[in-house]
Amino acid sequence: MEKALFLDRDGVINIEKNYLYKKEDFEFIDGLFELCKYYKNLGYRIFVVTNQSGIARKYYTQEEFLDLSEWMMKEFAHNGIEISKVYFCPHHPTISGECRCRKPEPGMLLDAANEFHIDLENSIIIGDKESDIEAGINAGLKESYLFDASGITKESKATKIVSKLENIWKKDVNT
Repeated sequence: MEKALFLDRDGVINIEKNYLYKKEDFEFIDGLFELCKYYKNLGYRIFVVTNQSGIARKYYTQEEFLDLSEWMMKEFAHNGIEISKVYFCPHHPTISGECRCRKPEPGMLLDAANEFHIDLENSIIIGDKESDIEAGINAGLKESYLFDASGITKESKATKIVSKLENIWKKDVNT
């Protein structure tokens, strides 16, 4: 079984912009590629797990989301990083009803574990919302990081709260 690094998209991979679906609006977070290379070199597979209620809200289509995801994965590849798969939840509970994939539900992580034989207990999730962290906990992950660039968040169920992505992989750097 393999270990995985699960990344939320909006707020971890890219700067949070409401209902982002155009590549010209996409800005990668500083330190992201270095973080991914670090975990890749440790043998982790890398996955994206992202709630995309903008699809249910009809702000953009699933095809537009998939096009952006394909472009994003190519940008990772240009930086020497393979994203094994992008898992996404297109639902919103008040529009399309409850589902098993919308974080904090663990569905996307469980699907990755089944499809790629992932050892969830020894995998990691990085998210910018408590629902990301709860999805990891609900899937059985023991390690999680809440990324809060503002440095405002003081409490979380996460293993650690960080204000810079480099604080996750550079062990000698303070939060």
